Amino acid sequence: MTEIKGISVDEWKKKICEEAERLRPQLIELSHSIHDEPEIGFQEFKSSAKICDFLEKQGFETERDYCDLPTSFKAVKKGTGKGPVVAFLAEYDALRGVGHGCGHNLHGSLSVLTGLALKDLKEFYRGKVHVIGTPAEEENGAKIGMAAQGIFDNMSLAMMMHSWSGGKCRADMDALSLQCYFVEFYGQAAHAVAAPWEGKSALAAARKFLDLIDARRECFTPDVHVNSIILDGGKAPNIIPDYVKLRMEFRTATMKSMGAVDEMVKKCADGAAMALDCTVKFTSVFEFADMVRNMTLEEEIIRQFEAFGMPTTGVEAASGSSDVGNVSYRCPAIQPLLAVTDEDYALHTAAFRDATALPQAEEAMEKGACILALTALRTFNDEAFRNKVYAEFQEQVEKRK
Repeated sequence: MTEIKGISVDEWKKKICEEAERLRPQLIELSHSIHDEPEIGFQEFKSSAKICDFLEKQGFETERDYCDLPTSFKAVKKGTGKGPVVAFLAEYDALRGVGHGCGHNLHGSLSVLTGLALKDLKEFYRGKVHVIGTPAEEENGAKIGMAAQGIFDNMSLAMMMHSWSGGKCRADMDALSLQCYFVEFYGQAAHAVAAPWEGKSALAAARKFLDLIDARRECFTPDVHVNSIILDGGKAPNIIPDYVKLRMEFRTATMKSMGAVDEMVKKCADGAAMALDCTVKFTSVFEFADMVRNMTLEEEIIRQFEAFGMPTTGVEAASGSSDVGNVSYRCPAIQPLLAVTDEDYALHTAAFRDATALPQAEEAMEKGACILALTALRTFNDEAFRNKVYAEFQEQVEKRK
C-alpha cells in the first residue's frame, strides 16, 4: 500500500512522527512520574489518575472505574464518523519489592502517546480510538475480567507494546494458557500423640496429591508445567491438621489442551482426598489464555520496525503468560516486544527497572508509538487489510475450540 486516503504513506509517517516528537517530553515526564511512584496491582490510584488527568486535558472523553475496577479507565477519541474501533492497552502496575522492573511505566505511557499521536488527525479516519487502562497485569490480570465482560468484542484491533531488552524487537509475544487455583483439603483434627487415630490428616492428603502430580510428570507433553506452594500447612506439629491450603498454577500451550490437564489435576486431588478420608475444594483464582497470534499483523509490525531502523528477531516459543492472551480470543490483538536497551536485562529486575528511565528507552518509546499509530491508521483506512486481519483472527480462534 502506497497511499491512505490519497496521502502517501511517507507523508502519513511524517505527520505521525511529528506529532509523537511534539508530545514526547510530556510522555517522558508521565513515564518518570509513574516510575518514581510505583504501585502494585489494583492499588495504582495515583498512576491511573495521572494518566486520566493527562488524557482529559488532551481532549479525550474518559470513564474512570471502568468495568467496576477502581484503577481502570477508558479514554475515547472519535474520528469523523462511524467506523472501526482500535484500542491501545495501557499497563501501569509495578512489581512488589522491585518497582517498575517490567517497564509498565514506559510502555503504558507509549500506549497513551499512540492515542495522542492520532488525536489531531481525526479528520483523516472514521471510527474510534480507545486508550484502555488495564490494571494488575502482574497480579490477577484485569484484562481477563474485561475480556469476559465483552468490551473487546467486535473491535477491529487491540494492541500494546511491551518493554524488552537486548537490542532486537519482536513482532509479538507468544503466551501460554494458565490456570490458577486455590486447592483446599479438609480433614479431622486430633492430638498427634494422644489420639492420632481419631484424625484425618488434610496435610497427608495434600502431600499425597502433590506426589500424584509428580508421578504424572513423566507423561506430560513438553508444554505442560504444574507448580504449587503450600499456603497453610497446619497450626502445630502435635495436631493432625484438619485444613491445608495450596496455591496451584498449571500452564499449557493452548486453552484447548487446558481441559485435559485440569481433569488430570482434579483426579489426583480426588484420589488423594479419598485415600485419606478427606475432602477437597478447588477455587479458581484466574485463567490466562494463550496468545492467538495473527501473522498478518506480525508481518505489518515487522515491516514497520524495519522502516524505523529497528532490528528484529523471531518470536520465541512461549515461556510465560499474559492477560493480553484473553483479549486475543475476543478480537485481533498483538503485543510486540520493544527493545528499549541494547544490553540484555532480565525482566522483573532492578537493572531493567532503571533502564526504562534512560534516554535510549525514551527514544524507543517514541518510535514504538509511531509504529502502533501507523498500524492503527492502516486498520482504519485499508479495508482489505482490516478484513484479512479479522478473517485470520476468526480462523485461528476456531482452530483452538
